[in-house]
Amino acid sequence: MILNFTGALTVGATIAILIVAIGSTVVTRLEHRLTFAGIAGAWVALVATVAAEGGLAFTPVLPSLFLLPFLTVGILSAASPAFRSALLRIPVPLIIALNTPRILGVQFLFLAAAGRLAGPFPFSAAIGDMITAVLALQVARIAASKGPNASQVLIWNAFGGLDLIVAVALGVTSVPGSPLQLIHWGVGSAAMTTLPSSLVPTFLVPFYLIGHSIVFIQARRAAMSEQRGIGRPQRGVAASAV
Repeated sequence: MILNFTGALTVGATIAILIVAIGSTVVTRLEHRLTFAGIAGAWVALVATVAAEGGLAFTPVLPSLFLLPFLTVGILSAASPAFRSALLRIPVPLIIALNTPRILGVQFLFLAAAGRLAGPFPFSAAIGDMITAVLALQVARIAASKGPNASQVLIWNAFGGLDLIVAVALGVTSVPGSPLQLIHWGVGSAAMTTLPSSLVPTFLVPFYLIGHSIVFIQARRAAMSEQRGIGRPQRGVAASAV
């Protein structure tokens, strides 16, 4: 009961922080901010309802809810230049700093100690998230001063993204009774199909993976911009050469 309460509190607070931070940064008009918050809130309510009814126990449901945010963002980015521009307006230091709440991944260790998670999944997810979170603020400062293509930023971003990908893979292959189960170790990752843990793979993980993708895109744009600047001779230099 205590773990459910603390889990709901930490996951709910993290989701609220992410929604407010991104909504206030990307969306300028109040009515649009309210719309954004409403859509995000509706998604959380949908996932919570499905999980409460036991719907996530069916194998196709959880992967579908996990993939839907990526498909939505991808389609909107391809179809709407305004939406794509809005995503790329999110400051990279902010995206990185918002990974600080991942320190709460320690909850996976508590769930493992309570016998509600088992196998390599909780330890991989907890340790990777905690390392990513501890370094987030320092890396955000580096991104603000040196740009998103600084080597420290790229290394941190790759580690943070890989941590989530590995956690998803271990989680999916640890669900007892699933056709995708490859790791047979006690209760496995069954707790991730119930509230409040189910909001992690259906909201938080997609959010953070999309954030890591934006950082990589911004780093690539910054690197290309620097290359163009180096490759283009300055007018004063060119004139003196003539």
